[in-house]
Amino acid sequence: MSAELPPQIQNQVAQLQQLQQQAQALAVQRSQLELSLNEANQTLAELDKLDEKAVIFKTVGTILVRSNKDQVKEELAEKKETFDVRLKSLQRQEERVQTRFQQLQQQLQKALGGGTVPQGS
Repeated sequence: MSAELPPQIQNQVAQLQQLQQQAQALAVQRSQLELSLNEANQTLAELDKLDEKAVIFKTVGTILVRSNKDQVKEELAEKKETFDVRLKSLQRQEERVQTRFQQLQQQLQKALGGGTVPQGS
């Protein structure tokens, strides 16, 4: 079928497939980031339940190191803030990719006379 399509249409189909792959990769990254953010939130909630004199350990590489509660909370809060910023950035990227995908899909449908556009690879 691709041999019958003009080069411009073939190029647009390739772009559409690339955008779809990019959207999938962004969704995976967003999902991983959301998991990390949830983990940080849960850890902060658990730290709040602990007594001020509780012994706290944190991982550094492959070892556990004794630390104090306030320091661990501060580090987690910073990580959480970073996760929030990165998550918002990924969401904006996803929106842009989705918008471009829809625009390109509409262009292809018009170029193909309203027919269906091939999805995926």
